Amino acid sequence: MVLWSFVILVLVLIIYVARSVTLNKSKGKLPPGGRGWPIVGDSIRWYNSIASSNPTTYVQQQVLRYGKIFSCNIFGRRAVVSADPIFNRFVMNNEGKLFKSSYPKSFQDLVGVNGVITAQGDQHRKLHTIASNMMRSDTLKSHFLIDIQLVVKQTFTNLPQNETILLQDVCRKLAINLMVNQLLGVSSETEVGEMAQLFSDFVDGCLSIPVSLPGFAYHTAMNARKNIIRKINKIIFDSRKGDDTNNGDGGLVGRLAREGCLPDDAISDFIINLIFAGNETTAKTMLFAIYFLTSSSDACDKILEEHQNIRNRRLELGGEINMLTWEDYKSMSFTQHVIDETLRLGGIAIWLMREAKENVEYQDYVIPKGSFVVPFISAVHQDPNIYEGATTFNPFRWMDPGNHEKRSWRTSPFYSPFGGGARLCPGAELARLQIAFFLHYFVTCYRWRQVKEDNMSFFPSARLVNGFPIHLTKII
Repeated sequence: MVLWSFVILVLVLIIYVARSVTLNKSKGKLPPGGRGWPIVGDSIRWYNSIASSNPTTYVQQQVLRYGKIFSCNIFGRRAVVSADPIFNRFVMNNEGKLFKSSYPKSFQDLVGVNGVITAQGDQHRKLHTIASNMMRSDTLKSHFLIDIQLVVKQTFTNLPQNETILLQDVCRKLAINLMVNQLLGVSSETEVGEMAQLFSDFVDGCLSIPVSLPGFAYHTAMNARKNIIRKINKIIFDSRKGDDTNNGDGGLVGRLAREGCLPDDAISDFIINLIFAGNETTAKTMLFAIYFLTSSSDACDKILEEHQNIRNRRLELGGEINMLTWEDYKSMSFTQHVIDETLRLGGIAIWLMREAKENVEYQDYVIPKGSFVVPFISAVHQDPNIYEGATTFNPFRWMDPGNHEKRSWRTSPFYSPFGGGARLCPGAELARLQIAFFLHYFVTCYRWRQVKEDNMSFFPSARLVNGFPIHLTKII
């Protein structure tokens, strides 16, 4: 055992030194920065930072020392990290040209090679197009509008009354319910519960040490992936033989299986990617929105006023007050500000992972081919030079005409909660629709009181450390 440990250590050192020599041979100047500890570099400080309530701590410290674009050693590799919004947009807009997505082995193994997150080149463009087409505005209106509300209302119907609940668990279950309902055609509470647990295990392993032994998060996550694929393959099989009695029409899986546009293994990875991305973004933004609103009485009063006005307007028109229309959704202007501000402070994609495909010249720097490139989005979102009171939850800031251009998440270099360029999240509008409807029903149907202090953490996944326990009282 000791001998093998020594051999592994020597191999790691050889790889580390070889990579360092290769990078140092590149012509041009790397962005300034330190190397940290041998082998591990600054990985420990990096992970300690993202596991804290302020994930930008490490980056902010390095920015003060070296500038907004700096180099360091993380994940066993030389990396260029950026808190510069213009460079970040440059990286996003040159996806597939100068840069490609790059993820740790555990993440790649779990999400699969045929998913829209990790696929490259033509395969990525094909998968991104399929995902984007299923989430266009006209599809949201015709296929998602009513279904989302039915799932939200059903989830709220099953909530205990006048009791303390963990809102994090409720949001996780609601988000997975929404995703499996639309993507898999699954609606039974038992199936949803199973999928929720499987994806909880799956997510916890995405940034884990890739050791496939019992007791390791990676091992548990890979087993969860196998079980998820088994369920997806069952839906594919039933859809092809016309037996959809258990899963309706099989959701998107059924449509993809019948159309034959993707092989079965690609369908599985594709769906896992969509559920992973959609579940994480939706669940955590719902949770963080209530978390922030709880400590901001002005914002809470304002969003409640907006949604009560929508209810009253529907009553005056003689409409069904419990079923919102597309016009109702488009009238939720302050709700959109709350979502934007929640994503600014608590966005799930706090940093992106890219790799330089060739030597890249930028300003006075040369980023060597093979370098790990990390646009740190949250550092831009919380930059006091860009946002006044940058670390304070203030959705009213988005009512200022001076911030309207910043708020354009498709094009603004200062606000990128859904990424950008060729990898702009195709489900961004769907996520916003789901979150808005959740907020409508939550703030109009309940009053709540936080019963225990809590704080955010972004490792191994975004969450509130104590699950956000609140005492919930139904009012209608």
